[in-house]
Amino acid sequence: MSRRIISADSHITEPPDTYTARIDKRFRDRAPRMERSEKLGDVFVVEGMGTPVPMGLVAAAGKPAEEIRVSGVLFDDLHRGGWDPDARLTDQDRDGIAAEVIYPTVGMVLCNHPDFDYKKACFDAYNLWIAEYCAAHPDRLFGAGQTAMRSPEEGIADLRRIQELGLRGVMMPGNPQIADYDDPVYDPFWEAAVDIGLPLSFHILTGRDDSLGGQRVRGPRLNGFLSVIRGCQDIMGTLVLGGVFERHPKLKVVCVEADAGWVPHYMYRMDHAYKRHRHWLPAGTLSKLPSEYFRENIYVTFQDDWVAFQMLEMANPRRIMWANDFPHSDSTWPWSQDVLEEHTRKLTEQQKDWILHDNVAEALRSAGLALIRH
Repeated sequence: MSRRIISADSHITEPPDTYTARIDKRFRDRAPRMERSEKLGDVFVVEGMGTPVPMGLVAAAGKPAEEIRVSGVLFDDLHRGGWDPDARLTDQDRDGIAAEVIYPTVGMVLCNHPDFDYKKACFDAYNLWIAEYCAAHPDRLFGAGQTAMRSPEEGIADLRRIQELGLRGVMMPGNPQIADYDDPVYDPFWEAAVDIGLPLSFHILTGRDDSLGGQRVRGPRLNGFLSVIRGCQDIMGTLVLGGVFERHPKLKVVCVEADAGWVPHYMYRMDHAYKRHRHWLPAGTLSKLPSEYFRENIYVTFQDDWVAFQMLEMANPRRIMWANDFPHSDSTWPWSQDVLEEHTRKLTEQQKDWILHDNVAEALRSAGLALIRH
């Protein structure tokens, strides 16, 4: 494909000093750190969380399925582009990618940390590191900062600081500290997000109920993998049915790595619930059907969800964005071009442009990103 493709969801691999070198000195002795385990290989140890973060899955892109493993992987064996911005361009070129929206890896796990003060310190440190990383190639690396959401007021301050650092968006934790996201206490935060122009993203595995390590899995362990998108769906439903988009019609959020093929049925299900059951199951006051808010206010990203390409007109093709998820185990790297050639075969050139480039450029434009030309 000749068009300049933007991955709407890629990741870094935090180097050992990400937090220890930048965290508030009050937390330095407790900062997330990398340790070598004879049994597990290199792992990030996070105080207050029982299970360390092994490096195996976080950088398994390009490996055959039978070689993917959680433990026994060393940091030096990972994709160098995960922490070296110059090497990252080589990884992009190999996959035929012009640019990427960059999310954290260990930072996803930290979203579930029970200590919000600790989480805040970690996120502030990470924001400094990812800003340095992306500044090396600002036309190809679009970093998302993190906020702990200890309060709406602090969240607004975080948005401004993240923007000052030159980052292009904000990855939200699945669970804020003082109330759920549909509570009107967050209205000033949503308004500030609109005014500041940073897209707000909700990524899988960043809520306490959808963590692979924390959820109760029924049946084989693999069955738990199927539920990782559920946390994002719950948040989208909360924002829609809770009236957040009714009160803030210009607000746009991104539902990240939760696939897209489910969207038409989910919109139908919300409409059905609202029409039939809203009187005994109260929701927020809505002037439109829930599906209308979803179609307009929510972007969704996916990797190799071929169903997403088959149902474009049943959702909103201007809110669907493709991603390669590099360097994680679900990544299509380095075969993205082969995947896209097969999956987009029946799409028009306009539809391809929307999903592979224009939609993500539009979502980021308000954050100061000029449209990358084809």
